[in-house]
Amino acid sequence: MRRTFLLLPGSWSGAWIWEPVVRRLRLLGHDARAVTLRGLSGPRDDVAGVGLQTHVDEVLTLLKNEGLRDVVLVGHSYSGLVAGQVADRAPGRVAHTVYVEAFLPHDGRSMLHAFPDRQREQELRLIEAGGGRWPAPDHTLMAEGQGLTAAQARWLAGRFVGQPGRTVAEAAVLSTPLERQRASYVVCALDHFQGSLSPDVSALRAAPSWDFHTLDTGCWPMVSAPGPLAAALSDAVAGRL
Repeated sequence: MRRTFLLLPGSWSGAWIWEPVVRRLRLLGHDARAVTLRGLSGPRDDVAGVGLQTHVDEVLTLLKNEGLRDVVLVGHSYSGLVAGQVADRAPGRVAHTVYVEAFLPHDGRSMLHAFPDRQREQELRLIEAGGGRWPAPDHTLMAEGQGLTAAQARWLAGRFVGQPGRTVAEAAVLSTPLERQRASYVVCALDHFQGSLSPDVSALRAAPSWDFHTLDTGCWPMVSAPGPLAAALSDAVAGRL
């Protein structure tokens, strides 16, 4: 059945990162589009007023202004926090949420709260030193164990821009427990030592309205495995909506 997919990019990236998956979803018969969130169009964007709730409101406004309903909202990495909050606030417009190797939103907690305390403090210092942007990793770090070729890692690193720092430091706001969402989680197995997932993700395996899919690739599957990812996204909603 034909579905409408709205794909949100993860940290440091824009709609461009989803282009191979958008093409494949359309070939599978779906409507699909990706968006670039505010502050991530380029390194000269003003990020002073851009926080997590800015991105949530941006997507909510897009859904309303374009009259979109029954949307499959896909969040990767950081944008799992955006997708989850949008689904929480607009259940009449979001039919299903798919988290692709994504951070999950938890009320009162930021994305950086998923990091150990010392690392979180280090990242906050990097944001301050970067003038309010969270710096992207270099290509050598990205290529290590993530299923990317050296050329793909260099291409990604060359297109990444610093993430607006407030988006990863600002707390999420949820009114409904996450386990009540109609959702899927796509696990990218190469990103996990011995397949270990974070406890908050693992806990949702028991939620009746969630299901899980696994890809044998790393944390940028839209680049390393766009075909299998598009198939997983399509399969995630087949027969469920």
